[in-house]
Amino acid sequence: MKILSRSRRRYPGRLRVLAKACVATAILLIWPGISATANTVVVLEIDGGIGVATSEYLSSGIEHAEAVNAELIILNMDTPGGLVSPMRDMVQVILGSSVPVVTYVTPSGARADSAGTYILLASHVAAMAPTTHLGAATPVSLGGGDATPDEFSDDPDPAKESGEDASDEEPGPSGSQRGSAMERKVLNDAIAYIRTLAERYDRNADWAEDAVRNAATLTAREALAINVIEIIAEDQADLLRQLDGFEVTVNSETVALATEDVDIELFEPDWRIKILSVISNPEIVLLLGMIGLYGLMYEGWNPGAIVPGVVGVICLLVAAYALQILPVNYAGLALIIVGLALMTAEAFAPSFGALGLGGIVAFVFGAIMMFDSDIPGYGISITFVLSIAVAAALLLIWMVTFILKLRRRGAVSGSDSIIGGVGTALVDFNSEGEGQVWLESEAWSARSDVAIEKDQRIVVTAMDGLTLEVTPAPAVEKTQQTQLQT
Repeated sequence: MKILSRSRRRYPGRLRVLAKACVATAILLIWPGISATANTVVVLEIDGGIGVATSEYLSSGIEHAEAVNAELIILNMDTPGGLVSPMRDMVQVILGSSVPVVTYVTPSGARADSAGTYILLASHVAAMAPTTHLGAATPVSLGGGDATPDEFSDDPDPAKESGEDASDEEPGPSGSQRGSAMERKVLNDAIAYIRTLAERYDRNADWAEDAVRNAATLTAREALAINVIEIIAEDQADLLRQLDGFEVTVNSETVALATEDVDIELFEPDWRIKILSVISNPEIVLLLGMIGLYGLMYEGWNPGAIVPGVVGVICLLVAAYALQILPVNYAGLALIIVGLALMTAEAFAPSFGALGLGGIVAFVFGAIMMFDSDIPGYGISITFVLSIAVAAALLLIWMVTFILKLRRRGAVSGSDSIIGGVGTALVDFNSEGEGQVWLESEAWSARSDVAIEKDQRIVVTAMDGLTLEVTPAPAVEKTQQTQLQT
């Protein structure tokens, strides 16, 4: 009994020691990770137009920063603007982030125009590099041009000039009677939105409104002087130095940033975002659509080819998905489809270039119209469109030339291709004028009114079933010369 009581006292003590050792080991293993993530700055890069892929990238980056308990997120930005819907999604993600977001317009010469201005004003800290600028945030309509009503332009009122009564129109934001209801809605919504973002962090809301109303712009130094941004930094190291101890408001709480001796982590987009970024390029969408249409057409004319049909369906589906996230003019899309159909019809219903030229013209105008070049970052290069048109024109010229050569060549099959053909006698023709000749890699039965010897050159003058009427080649040449002299 004494031994049993000792063992009971001994083993609980050993278990406690083992448990303490395990806890200590776990702390030692976890502590480096905790210390590393707590002092990490996550850097994101936005370069180019704001679109769906950009919004996805920012959302993923902020989620990652929150997961690793990062100290700060730096959003390096150089953008001409972009689409409204993705921009609003990005603003919402920034406003809801538990990690402070610093938007830094960099490098020198970069810009935060249009949608970039909204994102900059929504950030906890707005910073710019020297010789950068921001502004020009006037909303752009899908059909081209800005959505600013007429009362904000210097043009005279056409209603007043014509003597018409405009009293039945709704007053504009400044009391004017001009501008459609939709234009006023778009403009007033944008003004209210950007003022709200500027006022959230006590920035200059009046200038923010001017950026929408009159497309006003500012340089970095001007923006700092009138309280649109907080920091001008030469580079990222200078930015981190100025941010150390800087107080920001995150989720209604004031937080002092600690950016000394931090670890910099560049967050790269994953494969899905990279693919989304590629297919949202208008030029890539145009190529995918062309490949898809031509693939399906080829499959239709050559059933069973399989590969062109599969590739065509995939390309068309990807292009259709991309068209959902891009500003598309459907009249331009229809012209592109008509143009491709006409160019394809030229190969099957030769019109000596009429169909092909019409298709090229329709394709060029459709490609220019399809993507609104007034929306920053989503226009299509005229050089790209003209390059495709030139390539199609060269293909058309080659096709017409080839068809003309075929017509001059004459028939290459059937009786029309055999009559007039030159062959060689395989045997001496018998007394009845019958024998065999070699013509077009085949042996033919033949007969002639003239004696023909073996290996003598002959010309086919007629065809009776599968029997050829032939005559010696020199005799034909003499007959032709005689006819010419006559």
